[in-house]
Amino acid sequence: MRKFLFRLIAILILLGIIGFIGFAYVGDLSPDRAEERVPVTIEVK
Repeated sequence: MRKFLFRLIAILILLGIIGFIGFAYVGDLSPDRAEERVPVTIEVK
């Protein structure tokens, strides 16, 4: 049972490291910024 838990933890750590490296490799995934002007009508009573 200990071997199984050790292997499971080792696999999870390895997957976490691979995911972290993949995220760092892909880099910044934020969308491109663009100015957008939308007219707004305000009703004043």
